Amino acid sequence: MVIIYNPAAGNRRVHRLWRVLDILTANGVRIDVLRTERAGDAQRLARAAAADGARLVVAAGGDGTIAEVASGLLGTPARLGVIPLGTANVLAHEYALPFAPRAVAAALAFGRTRLLWPGLAQGGGPAAESTRLFVQMLGVGFDAEVVHRLPPGLKKALGRGAYVWQTLRELTRYAFPPIALRLDGVAVEAVSAIVSKGRLYGGRYLLAPEADSGARGFSVVLFEQAGWQAALRGAIALPLGRLGGIAGVRRVRAREIEFPGAHEVPAQADGDPAGHAPRLVRDAAQPIALVVSG
Repeated sequence: MVIIYNPAAGNRRVHRLWRVLDILTANGVRIDVLRTERAGDAQRLARAAAADGARLVVAAGGDGTIAEVASGLLGTPARLGVIPLGTANVLAHEYALPFAPRAVAAALAFGRTRLLWPGLAQGGGPAAESTRLFVQMLGVGFDAEVVHRLPPGLKKALGRGAYVWQTLRELTRYAFPPIALRLDGVAVEAVSAIVSKGRLYGGRYLLAPEADSGARGFSVVLFEQAGWQAALRGAIALPLGRLGGIAGVRRVRAREIEFPGAHEVPAQADGDPAGHAPRLVRDAAQPIALVVSG
């Protein structure tokens, strides 16, 4: 078993990792722990581990770390495991993954899997034709602006509360420019869009109840009303489970999402900055086997 640990994501919860490792090694499981130093390391290490024949590669970190490891495993027979150490751990909640160390260790040892079908965002990154994998969601517009401007120190100090604080700060600063999209070729317009593989957002908040992380396709949540008042209504409605009843918010199922001409609008993927709006969002060519609890 290869475990790829992101210390930046798991600093506040590192005790969970060590406890899982203690339990696994006490039960005779052979473990290699690899530590990341910078963005991109988790993908590179996962790809190398799979090439060396690793059957299970575990991401110890948050959703961004999971996405990097998944990107390295895409197209290989290796299974993806998770030790949730991040701020929101949306994917862990999506799949009801365990958090208690003994339950995490048992799940990894038992190896029961479910399909995880990632999305791919093409363009929008540092390179014109860069491709970025995401496992839960990709946001374009206001929520991405919050992620881009969130000070790392504030996130470490306040955890999820940092996102609430930064959202309030950005409400009156963000310009809410219109975003043109094409959903399976149909032209629409919004001021923010969240392209979601899963049902949840920001932890356990229900965003798209019809979404299925293990199948092809996306739920696209369109925020069509500009201005801080509309954004504030959405921010309040989401944790209350009432986003579906807010005027100017609608959900559309789509297989391909294009963002023509929105190249200056910020994007975020799985809670991490992801440059600007991508040219195209589509499914990965194949799913990944994600280890879940028994």
